[in-house]
Amino acid sequence: MKIRSHRAPALAALLTALAVCAGDAVARTFPFGPHRRGVNDLANQFVPYHARLWDLLHGRTDGGLLLNWQSGWGTAFLPDLGTYLGSPFALLVALFAREDIEYAVYTVTVLKMAAASATMVVTLLRMRPGPWWAAAVLGASYGLCGWAVIEATYNPMWLDGLIAFPLLCLVGEWVREGRRPMLGPVVVALCWAANFYTAYMATLGAALVLLVRLAAAREWSPRVPVRAVVTVSLGIGLAAPVLVPVFLGSRHAYPALPREFLPAGWTDVSARLLPATYSFTTPAAFLGTGTLLLAGALLLHQEVPRRERLLWTGFTAAVAVSFQWEPTHLLWHVFATPNGSPYRQTFVLSGVLVVVAWTGLSYGWPGRRALLGGAGVVAAVAAGAAASALVTVWTYPLLAAGLAAACGALWLVRRGLRAERRAPRYEVVAAVLLAGVLVGQAAATTAYTDRERLGRLDDYPAYGAEHERRREALAEADGWPAYRTDSGREQITGNEPMLLGGQGAAYYSSHTPAVLTTTLAALGGGWTSGGRNLQSLDNPVTDAVFGVGARWRDDRVVRTGPVVPLVSVRPEGKAPRLGISAYRNQERLLGARVYDLPADGVCAVGREVFLWAPQFRGTARLGADGEVVKLTGDMPRRRAAMTSLGVQRVAGARPVLEGKRLWHRVGCLDRERLATAVAALRAAAPTSVRVTDSGFRAELRPGTRGTVVLAAPRIAGWSCEGRPAETYGGLVAVRVNGSQTSVSCTFRPPGLRAGLGGGLVAAGGLAVWLWVLGRRRSWAPAPEAPVRGRQELTPTA
Repeated sequence: MKIRSHRAPALAALLTALAVCAGDAVARTFPFGPHRRGVNDLANQFVPYHARLWDLLHGRTDGGLLLNWQSGWGTAFLPDLGTYLGSPFALLVALFAREDIEYAVYTVTVLKMAAASATMVVTLLRMRPGPWWAAAVLGASYGLCGWAVIEATYNPMWLDGLIAFPLLCLVGEWVREGRRPMLGPVVVALCWAANFYTAYMATLGAALVLLVRLAAAREWSPRVPVRAVVTVSLGIGLAAPVLVPVFLGSRHAYPALPREFLPAGWTDVSARLLPATYSFTTPAAFLGTGTLLLAGALLLHQEVPRRERLLWTGFTAAVAVSFQWEPTHLLWHVFATPNGSPYRQTFVLSGVLVVVAWTGLSYGWPGRRALLGGAGVVAAVAAGAAASALVTVWTYPLLAAGLAAACGALWLVRRGLRAERRAPRYEVVAAVLLAGVLVGQAAATTAYTDRERLGRLDDYPAYGAEHERRREALAEADGWPAYRTDSGREQITGNEPMLLGGQGAAYYSSHTPAVLTTTLAALGGGWTSGGRNLQSLDNPVTDAVFGVGARWRDDRVVRTGPVVPLVSVRPEGKAPRLGISAYRNQERLLGARVYDLPADGVCAVGREVFLWAPQFRGTARLGADGEVVKLTGDMPRRRAAMTSLGVQRVAGARPVLEGKRLWHRVGCLDRERLATAVAALRAAAPTSVRVTDSGFRAELRPGTRGTVVLAAPRIAGWSCEGRPAETYGGLVAVRVNGSQTSVSCTFRPPGLRAGLGGGLVAAGGLAVWLWVLGRRRSWAPAPEAPVRGRQELTPTA
């Protein structure tokens, strides 16, 4: 039986991968068909971040682990690495070709779900012995839960939490038994480093499971809670080099839009336990009818001790209710209602239901009374969901087929127990029924969700020949660090510089620095996602200030003309402070007046006309025959970028706006004045600049006085000449008095030193903890010798 128990995790992983791929194939979704898979954050964040990881692993990035020169004119990378790429599975992208990055991310996603299933099987068999094949089916139902196939598939970092919950429950078993004191903290550290957000939820859920296990077994020794607290604390401490920079990166980020928690209706909550339903604002708790039947059967399962039945039933109900009450909702989500899906902790409820189902099964196959009770629970859930608009034409047929198959499988097993010779045959048929109905329901739910997502969320084309053509063109024009190459205002995704190359302003992260967002907005930049998804600003003045010498425009790379070097020197005087007007703010950073701002909105002939209307949503053009430009302002979620309406060819032509009439301002750019200002700054620039993965060093002209300015946002972590960097209108700066011959500035993400220190302290604490435990064992009396002729019987799965 032990050999078979090792097959259980592999079977669970196989069933999970089969169901996910079958569902995508039925929906004809990438990579099995023409329908797009890349929606929302999957296309805007995860694919580009994995592309940058590929470049980093192959030594092809501008910047390194600490500093990302490609995005947001220069941003911290370690917080993003810890948030989006902390999973060990992410490293697998290095095995794929760069142009196959979408296939790599899909493979990583399926492997994570399979790993979660396999890990749950190991944990179940560790908690209590039982039929190995049944454990495999229950483990697969966890990896195929609605939360995983509906929501986490396009947020792959959440799948690390799906793996973490059973892993941390396994750590709880080690703690309970007083085993593996070294491995336990290491596992906790891996879970928290992979994705701290879902690891927090998984840790909270695993702690509650451990308490129920202790209460059910009447184990009240204080040693177990002490061991648990020490294990988790040491594990989190070991992950501190990643966690502290991530935490401080969130503190320095532009604040997310506030959101009020609104509990879902219970009819919709019931519907989400059933197959083939979809919603963005309700808990996707679907597990498969077989698992729901077994979980519902526990309360009337007479072979399970009454105390244990009541504890698990009450605990499951409490977890479900906690999702709907605001104080506990905030507790699950680190005390902040998230933007987007408000039920990100649903995988914990799914895991608890699987543990409940296994607890009953491990005591024996449920009898007729328990099965009737389980079927009654399923029927009650189905009846409660009848009034929900989330129920589809496929929901009840799939539910009915699943319930019939599950009941039939359990009846076959019970009959096999009465016919000992034919028991293996009955078990094989039962296993095929339970596994088949799970795979069928999960595949159908996956296929239905694939189609629904495309109609409800933004979708983006998979990486293909057009992406590769654009990437090659940008690489050919690249001149970093002499000048930047921008991937363009016509964005395919929110993180194009990572995906396609260059060193632009576009950047989308939960760690988007507040100083970057406010500086870009002050210069006329646009955004989506409430200020965290920043867009490239196609403007001659900002291109000059930030050294953008080439950019993608009109389906090709164009040269933007002379630009200020990456590091420049500004005359002595006070640093500029950015004000209300985006036009004047650009001039303050440039150090010269280049715009005319006519009160009547009419520019002189020969001037380039710019429209700044951050809240405007509609179209604009210059005069009756001008080229139509679309603006997408919708504050505060969307902000329209300053845009060019073309050169004034006819005297008196005015901008024509069609849409909701809001405040706007027209600026008239004088290209000659701009060229003169750029030439003056180039003449005073350092003689040479050497850029590294974590900073730069500039050689100055003799007698240079004033302020040395790096064309990058002054985010937290910059220091120059051994002291915190100054700011020049939001940019990195350091003053020089004429005696210096060079200037060097370095970037270290906030919290890196503290995190490393915390990790070392935790490692030392772990060593002390192991020493103390070792001394206790050495002082303990030797166990009595076993009585001759007596054998210890160890239950096996």
